[in-house]
Amino acid sequence: MEGLTKIDDLGKPRVVIVGGGFAGLELAKALADVPVQVVLIDRQNYHAFQPLLYQVATAGLDADSVVSPFRKILNGQTNFYFRLAEVQGIDEVSRVVETSIGRVRYDYLVLATGAEPNYFGDAQMAKNSIALKSVEDAIELRNTVLSNFEQALQLGDMEQINSLLDFVIVGGGPTGVEIAGALSELRKHVFPKDYRELNFKEMDIHLIQSGPVLLKGMSAHASQHALESLRKFGVQVWLEARVKSYDGYTVTLNTGQKLITRTLIWAAGVEGAPIGGLRPTCLLPGNRYCVDACSRVVGYDRVFAIGDIAAMQSPAYPDGHPMVAQPALQQGRLLGQNIARLLNGQDPLPFTYDDKGAMATIGRNHAVADVKLFGQEFHLTGFLAWLAWSFIHVISLVGFRNRLSVFFTWGWNYVTQDKGLRYIIGKSKTPVREQEVAEKAVV
Repeated sequence: MEGLTKIDDLGKPRVVIVGGGFAGLELAKALADVPVQVVLIDRQNYHAFQPLLYQVATAGLDADSVVSPFRKILNGQTNFYFRLAEVQGIDEVSRVVETSIGRVRYDYLVLATGAEPNYFGDAQMAKNSIALKSVEDAIELRNTVLSNFEQALQLGDMEQINSLLDFVIVGGGPTGVEIAGALSELRKHVFPKDYRELNFKEMDIHLIQSGPVLLKGMSAHASQHALESLRKFGVQVWLEARVKSYDGYTVTLNTGQKLITRTLIWAAGVEGAPIGGLRPTCLLPGNRYCVDACSRVVGYDRVFAIGDIAAMQSPAYPDGHPMVAQPALQQGRLLGQNIARLLNGQDPLPFTYDDKGAMATIGRNHAVADVKLFGQEFHLTGFLAWLAWSFIHVISLVGFRNRLSVFFTWGWNYVTQDKGLRYIIGKSKTPVREQEVAEKAVV
């Protein structure tokens, strides 16, 4: 077929996976012993462990500790092929994927493109805030935090200094809570040593949550403990408050109150990242593909979607499963089995989500965890929850080297109460200056 990119034809059914997040990578592994050719396409050549991106953003871990190249992860899998490319569209009739390097033929197509920040149509927010969905985002946020302090040392006006020292985090889910907790630890133990000329009593951390509780989806016990811990750490938590606008300097809430900051961190929600080419009726609100119990995109026999991009509706999950790692991993494993069953002429098995619980860390020796074991749910807080959170995240990392690196880095940080990765490499978010905001307001 004209325009096809060069990939060796093994004479076996070809499974093309778009996206190498938790779901896509797990599927590729699950197909190791299935008589198919696995082609993974991703815009990056590595898998990123997203739950720890906030640690990169707050100088707790090096980016190298939370990423692993696809070719290294699957270098022993002989039916695996990787292509670094941007997927631009799908031609379902011809069964090809349009990419930046040409057209890729498929027999089975699996969309595992994940999610992207949802700004709810607010273009100004998208321009001025920083999200945390990629390694690049995490490094940019770390650079921005440190650059703000360097710039504050050059200023004499207290309002502008405070605008550089203060942070607003929008979204009270795990990401927002964990960033707020990490920044409060840095404010107490690290920044005053690095920037002795600045008064960090003036550094305010605001966490804004539109609902009445933090960590929605976790137990009431976990939500309340997180709220109390953050307030104890000096984080100003705003419940049932919404951000109406942010111009890069002034945050306006729906209550009419205004906060001044050069750095707004957006953790308020995500939506699916679909690809053009399938019927628009396949997409549900939130830009997620509607899939059946076997992960097939509704209306297609050979196109599947798994992970955050897939909305598998059921009475227990009317909006689809939570957009977190566990459903993605489990869907990837089962789809690998189901593709093998389809090749053998067997019916695929329906997906049943095994909810293992949820957890979030708030800071040193402080975390919350809802753990489900043997049909029982256990609610952990404090040091025990923090140990459980640390253990689960270390063993879940891809690659022994990364596990070892994170284990020793966290051990050193725990003993010294220091985070040594405080360097500025690459770009940071250029802060909007007060006079620029004033000029825009006049216009």
